[in-house]
Amino acid sequence: MSGTAVGLAGFAALLLMLTLRLHIGIAMFAAGAGVFLVINGGNTTALLFTLNNLVFARFSNYDLAVIPLFLLMGQFATHGGLSKALFRAAGALIGHWRGGLAMASTAACAAFGAICGSSLATAATMGQVALPELQRYGYSGRLATGTLAASGTLGILIPPSVPLVVYAVLTQESIGKLFVAAVVPGIIAALGYLAVIFLIVRRNPEAGPASRPVPWRERLLAQLNILPVGLVFLVVIVGIYGGWANPTEAASIGAAACGLIALLSGGMKTRDLLQSLYGTAQATAMIFVVLLGADLLNSALAISQMPAELADWVKNSGLPPLLVLFTVIAIYILLGCVMDSLAMILLTIPIFYPMIMGLEFFGLSVADKSVWFGILALMVVEIGLVHPPVGMNLYVINKLAKGVPMGETALGVLPFLASDLLRILLLVFFPGVSLWLVGIIGG
Repeated sequence: MSGTAVGLAGFAALLLMLTLRLHIGIAMFAAGAGVFLVINGGNTTALLFTLNNLVFARFSNYDLAVIPLFLLMGQFATHGGLSKALFRAAGALIGHWRGGLAMASTAACAAFGAICGSSLATAATMGQVALPELQRYGYSGRLATGTLAASGTLGILIPPSVPLVVYAVLTQESIGKLFVAAVVPGIIAALGYLAVIFLIVRRNPEAGPASRPVPWRERLLAQLNILPVGLVFLVVIVGIYGGWANPTEAASIGAAACGLIALLSGGMKTRDLLQSLYGTAQATAMIFVVLLGADLLNSALAISQMPAELADWVKNSGLPPLLVLFTVIAIYILLGCVMDSLAMILLTIPIFYPMIMGLEFFGLSVADKSVWFGILALMVVEIGLVHPPVGMNLYVINKLAKGVPMGETALGVLPFLASDLLRILLLVFFPGVSLWLVGIIGG
């Protein structure tokens, strides 16, 4: 059996283990070990030696320190009550519009994503804050749950983003460039969701009744209360790309600032601090286990030559580059049925990245193509969190919305998926959407 055949068999075994609900990190570890042993004739010594080197090489990487720091920043934001302030500020401005509270939920999710970096955390946190208000004002269960499930994905699309950090580590790309490149697509995503809500309530006014207007003095005070959150975002993003701080330093400043804001606002108690530290440790451990499994699998696949041969075959096949790209997008959407966004990035980037880099797209340079594909991949994998039947955000929100059937939540998210499709097409055919701000800031 050729190395490529062994690699394909290992990949198929991985997918089988995932459909059986085995943890993604363990599944990748088992598949990688199996491929390695077959190619090396069952030599366990070589496997253990390789594993020892992989562990040291991966976990001695200074760039990985940014992951627990961004996670801690999100935990402080979650447990420190910042989500309530963000929703209150958005609701004060536009809550009196028809559908305004749903729009405020989307805006608050986008702002919360700027300090959180996790879609599930954004959906769960903002769901707890916004759902009671939406239900109190008589919003339909379909609109309320669909809005929050879809808007939760803004936690990843608006930087900082843990999957983007992992993409940068895997491809040796600049974290700062990726963060800056994600800003405009993330804003477009939020605006697209706002447009969806506007169209829904225009067609069915009873789905999103207006709330009572808030006095202008209260509106102003609500906006002033969230200014520190905006400053944290600017310090992290501008600091990284402007060269004032490396990603780890900027993440440290952001985490400390979020913790201080939560403490001064009175939202951070001793119990909240302990929960934040525990949540960060738990999430970091999970991510690092997945990283280790992915490293072993990717090392085994590299030895099998499967990724290189696949990239060469695609390059020499004469297939239109856009056909290849849309095939990759379709694969990502299908994989979203069995794994989360981080796992998809870890599993597929070592295979798809060299394939995409070997093709010509709109005259893009290799550097621009690397950033563009990273943002595009991030957006596509996030669809897996909301598309029926197994989107994780659907389950998170539906669990919070007692009395709303899962079918209603799934139907509620479909218009937002249409917005996602339009945004992906825009990003595919107009790469400047993601590269424009990078060029402006980079001079």
